[in-house]
Amino acid sequence: MGRAAALFHNPNIHPLLEFRRRLTAVQVAAERAGLELIADGRYGLREFLARTAPWERPARCAACRRMRLAETARQAAERGFEAVTTTLLASAHQDHDAVRQVGQEEAAARGLRFHYEDFRPLAARGHDEARRISLYRQQYCGCIFSEEERFAPTRLHLHRASDRGEP
Repeated sequence: MGRAAALFHNPNIHPLLEFRRRLTAVQVAAERAGLELIADGRYGLREFLARTAPWERPARCAACRRMRLAETARQAAERGFEAVTTTLLASAHQDHDAVRQVGQEEAAARGLRFHYEDFRPLAARGHDEARRISLYRQQYCGCIFSEEERFAPTRLHLHRASDRGEP
């Protein structure tokens, strides 16, 4: 295996504090793993909305995958890497066929190989390791629409009395 690096390019992650939590977590994880980290620390709300809104799922998710994997392939080609992959392949919530197709297209357009592997069997081990080292773990894909879908059904509020179901 050749040189390896991690890329953080996630204009889909919102709100800003969630973006910062995830950026910090990937910085910690990359350092612990001894990986070079290529991190785009710009908060991408406007870019994400311009490329995905007002679409509903699945069109929004497809546009988001394309945006992120295109940037991954671009960065890898510029830096002389031979192949790319994505952590999206560790998620049970992702459409693996769609991720593989877009990954292959974007990689091929830049003369790269897309490494597809079903990393879902490793997800539980990754979650356990994240807990062990107190690494922040996300509770939704990252986009503002996903946050709404994840938390809308809950009764969780910021005020403690509301957490107990009190007015």
